[in-house]
Amino acid sequence: MNTDTEATEFPAAEIVLVQASSGKRFLNYIIDLLFFYVLVVAMGVLIGLIFPDIIDGIDDSSPGLGLWDRFLTLLFYGLYMFFTELIFRGKSLGKLITRTKAVNEHDGSEISFEKAFFRGLSRAVPFEAFSALGSPSYPWHDKWTNTIVINEKLSQTTPGYLNGLQTSSYSK
Repeated sequence: MNTDTEATEFPAAEIVLVQASSGKRFLNYIIDLLFFYVLVVAMGVLIGLIFPDIIDGIDDSSPGLGLWDRFLTLLFYGLYMFFTELIFRGKSLGKLITRTKAVNEHDGSEISFEKAFFRGLSRAVPFEAFSALGSPSYPWHDKWTNTIVINEKLSQTTPGYLNGLQTSSYSK
């Protein structure tokens, strides 16, 4: 199994970005999804304890409730991913564990607030997860935001890009 895909070199800036393998990307997704559902269940329990009448008032037989549930889940997952990548500077909880990071594909710099927001929002698009199939994995939330998820251990950048010191972001 290929552990990581080919490197993209930027000789002038002495940057080598090694894209994270499809296996690591899939593991990121599974870890992030597990953390998300733990958070949702915990919030549901908390709401049920504080406002028990809300839980009693939910009628599962209501037409369209399942569709709304799926829509809201996609939206909340996108917001969850936005906030985690914003707080952890290009990393979700899965990326923290697998030592990968989302960066700008042009120069390896840290993603901006806007890119983190649009990466998260892109994940709310139905069937977006299927766009990650293939090797190398290049899902829509990467394509639409001109970002790439890299293997931090194998990537090399000029000082200040991946270690969190870079404050400016590159945009087209």
